[in-house]
Amino acid sequence: MTPPISILLVDDQQLIRLGFRMVLDAEEDLIVVGEAADGHAAIAQAAALRPDIVLMDIRMPGLDGIAATEAIVREHPDTRVLVLTTFDLDEYAFGAIRAGASGFLLKDAQRHEMIAAVRAVHRGDAVLAPRVTRMLLQHVAPTLGASETVPSSTATPSTTATPSSTASRDEALSELTDRERDVFLEIARGLTNLEIAQTLYVSESTVKTHVGRILAKLDARDRIHLVILAHRLGLTDDDAPPSD
Repeated sequence: MTPPISILLVDDQQLIRLGFRMVLDAEEDLIVVGEAADGHAAIAQAAALRPDIVLMDIRMPGLDGIAATEAIVREHPDTRVLVLTTFDLDEYAFGAIRAGASGFLLKDAQRHEMIAAVRAVHRGDAVLAPRVTRMLLQHVAPTLGASETVPSSTATPSTTATPSSTASRDEALSELTDRERDVFLEIARGLTNLEIAQTLYVSESTVKTHVGRILAKLDARDRIHLVILAHRLGLTDDDAPPSD
């Protein structure tokens, strides 16, 4: 039997942690293994418990969720962070994405949305709607240059390198088949797997297979990092090179 997805709850409000615990522990495939009320405790608990997922509040006293996210992602690359925010326009949440989080969830999300988000992040998907993906790019675009290259799975999205943009683009794309490249470009445009399937006239399961292969070939942590990588390589421009 597959072990349940282990979750660490990080929020400075005890009632919020209690509510989340009740929702998550009610699912057979999810288990809350610990709680923390600030960033310092979150880092310590992540090291001690090695959870699969950290539900991370952003605005906390002491060490905030952005710094805690960066430390946890750096020290425990197999642990994925899903940040919690009150507003979908919260720039703190985008800061956490840049620090290596795999998505963000509104605190007023419905029960089924929270459960689906945890499961999605665990399997390597990103919890970002297409609209939010575009917002993310608007926030990170000023800090990204076309000269940046492929991030490793242990690097944060802001890691940079110095090869030319053409060399970086060619090197990255040479790893992909034509169909994988098509899927990669659609991910960069913020499309979901279902939308990609409809656009490319393939099944959704086929798209999922391609996404997994793209993640592996480009050594990307998750779908969000693929979006950022595509933007770094200049593949989101209108003049991006078409596949053969």
